Amino acid sequence: MDTFKKLKKFYWPYRKYFFTSLFFLLFVTAITVVYPIILQLTIDEVVLGDQYDLIPYISIGFLLLMIVKGVSTYFHQYLGDLFGITSVYKVRNRLYEKLQVLSFKYYDNAKTGDIMSRLTADVEGFRFFLSVGFAELIRITLLILFSLSVMFYYSVPLAVVTMAAMPFLAIVVFKFDKRVHPAFRGIRKSFGRLNTRVQENVSGMNTVKSLSREDFEIGRFSENNDNYRQNYLFTSNIWSKYMPFMEFIGNICVVALLAFGGYLVVSGNIELGVLVAFFNLVWYILGPLMNLGFVVNQFSQAKASGERLLEILEQEEHITEKENAVSTPIKGHVTFNNVSLTYVEDDDTALKNISFDAPPGKVIGLIGATGSGKTSITQLITRFYEPEEGEVLVDGRPVSDYQLKTLRSHIGFVLQESFLFSTTIRENIAYGNPDVTDEQIIDAAKRAQAHDFITDMPNGYDTLLGERGMGLSGGQKQRIAIARAICVNPSILVLDDATSAVDMETEFKIQKALKEVMKGRTTFIIAHRISSLKHADEILVLEDGKIIERGQHDFLLSNNGPYQRIYDIQYQDREAIMSVAH
Repeated sequence: MDTFKKLKKFYWPYRKYFFTSLFFLLFVTAITVVYPIILQLTIDEVVLGDQYDLIPYISIGFLLLMIVKGVSTYFHQYLGDLFGITSVYKVRNRLYEKLQVLSFKYYDNAKTGDIMSRLTADVEGFRFFLSVGFAELIRITLLILFSLSVMFYYSVPLAVVTMAAMPFLAIVVFKFDKRVHPAFRGIRKSFGRLNTRVQENVSGMNTVKSLSREDFEIGRFSENNDNYRQNYLFTSNIWSKYMPFMEFIGNICVVALLAFGGYLVVSGNIELGVLVAFFNLVWYILGPLMNLGFVVNQFSQAKASGERLLEILEQEEHITEKENAVSTPIKGHVTFNNVSLTYVEDDDTALKNISFDAPPGKVIGLIGATGSGKTSITQLITRFYEPEEGEVLVDGRPVSDYQLKTLRSHIGFVLQESFLFSTTIRENIAYGNPDVTDEQIIDAAKRAQAHDFITDMPNGYDTLLGERGMGLSGGQKQRIAIARAICVNPSILVLDDATSAVDMETEFKIQKALKEVMKGRTTFIIAHRISSLKHADEILVLEDGKIIERGQHDFLLSNNGPYQRIYDIQYQDREAIMSVAH
């Protein structure tokens, strides 16, 4: 029950629904046990006792009981569902909130499909047990206790003989739970992997088709699907072994009842109606006990689901705010003092002793091979990660002194892979600043060289985009992302290969517009093209996480170092292409 104890804060506030549901369940169960008593009275008093005048009273009493049971059943089921649905509403919200505050360190290893599985299938599995499983367990307990009470009232010897095999049934149910829980956890994990495979395939469909890897993807999905099937079959095998054994023990109880009960009737120790009532009552015990396997099934699924939910809810938050974190406006003065960063423990260092100073209005260019640490520098400014050594300062304060929302709201990002949401172009541009006016949206789009292609679209700025901006070219998506960053009006602007997906002419126009945007802002330009950052106030050349050269464009060209080699490669290639074209 540890899992349910840890999740108690989500469902305990709504216990009034649960206990009120149980109140009505008490009536439902008690009336159910009255059926055999009415049957016994009908046989012994009416039929065998020739008291036919009792029939109207028994009929009216039975009808009234049915009405009470019907009303009680409605309230029991509705309030039970209200308890479960309201509880998991809070769980689902808390999970989503947790996902928003988890750092990039968590998402570096997380699988999207698995996270989706936890927020859907696992939440639903936990809800079903809250709504039905808990109440069913109590219903079984009440039904057994009520039935046993009536049985012992009628005949203690017959009740003892009939119940002799019950402890063995309880032992079997306990062993069943011990085996079936790990099996259901395996099902949940394999379902998460299956979801991940589907999500990655759909997201990467362009790559799959362009490389003709459909058959390979079908094979990978089939492998995951088979793993899911095998886990389910393993669980089904456990179920198939234990259920007949439970039924066999139950039938032994029935045989004992018929044999000893028949003897008591013949010997005159009990009436025939009592034996008939006993026969019904014993199934009110055996049925729930065998149904206990299904409840254990639900409990095991809910427990496995709860454990997977707790893995997210209890996930360590690597990036947290101080209690006295400040929310003062940021001018954009960025300083790195001997900063080192390692993403994964015992892995290679991503940044090594990085130091530089970027006052407001300064443009810093970052260039180097893939994996040299360019993006890592900007991710430390926003506290997506924490440095192992050194400190990152903004306006003379460590970035950890700021409220995260304050810090990040003053930083505008344009990434190499621009992510757009499945909504209108207008809402995508205004995403970082919901209070922006239509005039400001259009102005930002013009500066980003996006206005013309937007107005050419069927609904202009109100055009709905597909998932991840489907329907737009890479260059169009980047220009919308640039307009979005402009609308944020940031003190610090980060352009991470922001013009890599546009042609040279559009790049020139965007850079011209961005010069106006960059005035007074601290700007970091990450680029592979020297043309994108040659006008920077300072260019940092990185290699293996270290700054190996720094300076302005002309100085670095005259330095005969790595920067000049990059320049020669890019411009020699361009000259070669131009000569071929002519």
